Amino acid sequence: MTAAIDIKIERAMPPVMPWALIAAACLATFAASCSGTTRAPLLLEIARDLDVSMPLVANLVSLTSVAWGISSAMGGWMSDRFGRRILLIVGPLALGVLMALQARAGGFVELAAFATVGGAAAGSFMGVLYAEISAHVPDRQRGRALGWVMSGQSLTLLLGVPLAAAVGSVIGWRGWFLCVAGISLAASLALIATVPKSAARVAGARSNSSLKGALSSRVWGLLGAGVVERVCYGLAAVYYATFLQVTYHLTLVQLAIPLLVFAVGNVVGTILGGQLADRLYDRLLTFALAMAASGFSALALFVWHPGLVVSIVLGFIYVFLNAVGRPSLMASYASVPDKARNTVMGLTGTAASVGWMGAAGLGGVMISLGGFDGFGPLGLVLGLICSAMGLWCRKRNTIPG
Repeated sequence: MTAAIDIKIERAMPPVMPWALIAAACLATFAASCSGTTRAPLLLEIARDLDVSMPLVANLVSLTSVAWGISSAMGGWMSDRFGRRILLIVGPLALGVLMALQARAGGFVELAAFATVGGAAAGSFMGVLYAEISAHVPDRQRGRALGWVMSGQSLTLLLGVPLAAAVGSVIGWRGWFLCVAGISLAASLALIATVPKSAARVAGARSNSSLKGALSSRVWGLLGAGVVERVCYGLAAVYYATFLQVTYHLTLVQLAIPLLVFAVGNVVGTILGGQLADRLYDRLLTFALAMAASGFSALALFVWHPGLVVSIVLGFIYVFLNAVGRPSLMASYASVPDKARNTVMGLTGTAASVGWMGAAGLGGVMISLGGFDGFGPLGLVLGLICSAMGLWCRKRNTIPG
């Protein structure tokens, strides 16, 4: 009788979320995202400084994405053997050092080398970070917890990109990279203080065959949907600032307000998406509907631009819809057995990096072929493909989520 009462009380009063750890994780995701995304408003300045073309600088995303993807998969594997804590501390620390080295780069080759290794440093801890948060909350709270952690990525657009544009106009792109280095070091200190030492222990119960057991057809489908979703997001995150500069001839300072509105859409969408992921049973249906809607908004954003205000509103709608679906996808990833979670969450970073690489490459091809108008039909097709993949995974719902 007493046990039944205790179960009812536990269901009525869900466990308190580890807010200090979530805040530190949010700072770490902010630092990792800033290391790449905040280059967007500075592409033209970096290209002029290093005397290279803008598309070449934009394709740094491809280099960092490859390194990020490889290290993210390795990070999941290493955390099974050495524990999560060491990766969560060393990863942001290494990223800070490499951002400082990028700020001192004398040429594009040197910048590309440090940026690539920096991408590996960022990827090494991002998937592990999601696994650590997932381990501290029950499934019914994971949408919100992971949504708050992902808000660090949203804050990159809300604060990081506008700050990069504003600060970069004063102290240059090199000065901004040094600022990101400081943020990364602060994230490492925050994780030292908040990640429990128990996360350093190697779980002996984990099996060497956890990778094979983790990768069901449904998980492969989810990873594929994650790739396409990141392509959709990356097309806007990487090129939206340049799109406004080319279309409306905006300066770096004038970009601040449009990018701020764009970022607010990402933050609001992520927070709302986290709530929906926990309150609605059908997470993958939420994801599929959001991605289909974002595809149509992409078509409007890049094809129809009668004025700056309209483009700003459409940018808000596009990134809002994309962000609404992301927490549901991440919570679905985390709904695998505990012994497989490190591996799967590490592979989410690999999937994301492939998506970022695809976004940078496809965007560069579209610009060379006909400018930004091609982004609209491409975004629509990708959104519908992503939605279809989510619905396919929904029919193969063999695990919770």
